[in-house]
Amino acid sequence: MLPSRDLMHRRRRLRAAVFSDAPRYPEENDSWPRRAIEGVIVDASPHVLTLALADGTQVRLPMSATVSIWYDGRAELAALRPGRHAVVRPAEAGGLAAEHIWVDITRVTGVITRRVGDVFEVDAGPHRGRQAVTVPAQALRRVQVRHPRLEPGALLDVIGVRRGGEVLGLRPAQTSPQPAPHAIEPTSRRSVGSVRVLRGTATWFDHPDGARGAAYPALDPYGDGGGCGTGPATRLPYLSLGSVLRVRNECTGQEAHVPVIECGCLAARFCDRCVRCGTSPRGRVVELSRSAFVDLGGDLDVGCFNVTVRVDRP
Repeated sequence: MLPSRDLMHRRRRLRAAVFSDAPRYPEENDSWPRRAIEGVIVDASPHVLTLALADGTQVRLPMSATVSIWYDGRAELAALRPGRHAVVRPAEAGGLAAEHIWVDITRVTGVITRRVGDVFEVDAGPHRGRQAVTVPAQALRRVQVRHPRLEPGALLDVIGVRRGGEVLGLRPAQTSPQPAPHAIEPTSRRSVGSVRVLRGTATWFDHPDGARGAAYPALDPYGDGGGCGTGPATRLPYLSLGSVLRVRNECTGQEAHVPVIECGCLAARFCDRCVRCGTSPRGRVVELSRSAFVDLGGDLDVGCFNVTVRVDRP
C-alpha cells in the first residue's frame, strides 16, 4: 500500500529540520517555472478560454495571438468544446495568456497483457492498475514504428485522447524504437552507489489529481518507501517517497526541484532513448506528472525530453 500524502509531507518536514540547506519545494518556490493550468472547458471564444478547476473555481485565460491547440494533431478553436479536459501552458512572457493548449490528451504506458482486435489491455504497474486502450486501424502503422510487435508481453507507450469513456492510442512518443520486443524484467538487486547525477530521458504520466511531482523508477520497496518491490535494470540510487529531484530540461534549460510522489517502476523496463533534441545518453530516469512536464517546457504530444536529474542527498 502506498504511503499517504501526509506521510510524504512529514518526510519533507523532517528532512528540512535535519538539513539546514534542504531545498525548497515547488509549492514554496517562487522560481518554479511557468505553471500549467488543468481544467474542464466551460466556454471558449477566439480570445478567452474559461476552465473549471479541480477545486471548483473557474479561471478565464486570454489566448495569445499565436496560441497552439492540440487535439490528435494541430487543431482549431472548434476543438475547445465544453466538457473536454484541457492542459494549458501560459505564454513565456508571463501572465495567464494561453500559449499551448492540449485537449483531452492522455497516455498509456505499460506491458500488454491481452489483445482483442484493436483493443489492448495494458498493465500500467501496481500503482496505476490495468488500462484498456484502443489503437484504431489508421493509427496502427504509426504506433508499430516504435512498437513493432503488439502482443502480450510486449511494451506499449502511446499518446492519444479520451473520447467519452474510451481511450484512443493514436501515436507513440518521440523516442527511439524499443530494442527488445518484450518487456525487460528488472533485477531485484539494490543499485546503490555514488551516482547522484543522472542524464537520460524524462517522460510524463497522468496523475488523477493533477499534482506536480515525479515518478521515480528506483524507490525503496521496503517498509513504507513506496516502491514496487522490484528495482530497475539500470544503476540508479534508491530513494523513497518525499525525496527531491533537481530536474533540468536540457532541451529548454528550464529546471526546478520536483518531489517524488509515486513509483515509476514501469519506466525501468523501457530501453528506448528520447530523440527530442539529439539522442538522450540513456533511457528513462524519471516520469513527470503532466503539469510538471509542461511547466519544465515539455510538449505533451511529443512525450519526452532530454534531462539531467540531480538527486538530493538522503
